[in-house]
Amino acid sequence: MSIKIITDSACSLPKQIVEDLDITVVPLTLHLGEESFIDDGVDIDPEVMMNDMKEGKVYKTSQVSPAAFEEVFEKYIDTFDSVIYIAFSSEISGTYQGGVIAKNQLLEKYEGIKTFDLEVIDSKCVALGSGLIVKWAAEMAKKGKSKEQIIEGVEYLSLNMEHIFTVDDLNYLYRGGRVSYTSAFVGGLLNIKPILNVEEGKLVPFEKIRSRKKAIKRIVEIVKERGVNLDSQLIGINHGNDLEGAEMLKKMLMEEVEATDFLIATLPAVIAAHTGPGTLSVFFLSTGMKEAD
Repeated sequence: MSIKIITDSACSLPKQIVEDLDITVVPLTLHLGEESFIDDGVDIDPEVMMNDMKEGKVYKTSQVSPAAFEEVFEKYIDTFDSVIYIAFSSEISGTYQGGVIAKNQLLEKYEGIKTFDLEVIDSKCVALGSGLIVKWAAEMAKKGKSKEQIIEGVEYLSLNMEHIFTVDDLNYLYRGGRVSYTSAFVGGLLNIKPILNVEEGKLVPFEKIRSRKKAIKRIVEIVKERGVNLDSQLIGINHGNDLEGAEMLKKMLMEEVEATDFLIATLPAVIAAHTGPGTLSVFFLSTGMKEAD
């Protein structure tokens, strides 16, 4: 059985992994004033964007349209036995719903003409949280696992994927409606570095730490508290144009939880537009890694 895995550019997977596993990535769009950019790592470079943000430029994002999804899905429904689109959290973007609409439009278009097998899944995860799930699904597809085995695994991983973030500047979260103006203003004065996680697909602040160094130390403590079998997991680290911080976080995790397998990537532009430069995030499982039988 041939299975095609599709995702969107919020997944943060490096280009080499996408190519090696034959994953199709549907790009979201960013806007700067009257200009629009496709989030494909070429039309707009996340690092350039984050440097722009440091200079005060404000980027906005838009989801993938149903028409764009329909075009992509239609390319593969005839050439693969099954097509699975794994979306980033529907609680943060309407992109998942765009995929659902596209699927329904195709079902209507081909009703009575031909049948196809297309699944649209809400991962309830963001950035490398969804990326690690997509990577696993593509690896299973390459091994010849069934659609049912892959979907079961994706749902399992979605429920158990932990996301722990810290941001360097609260103003970006304020612009995105995540914190109040007062919190952003006072937080800036007091050098507050919030720690956030994802709960039921939503990005939620849950701790406030004074200083970036302490925030990173606290992230390591949380990973230690929540993680299971960390020494046998692939742990994801995203950074907002801060590779040095990502490497420091990796080093601390290696020392504290004996983790050895890491995937480090720059935050996708569509996520960094809301969290800002200097963001650090770590993704891991609160249970053992799922293996398809």
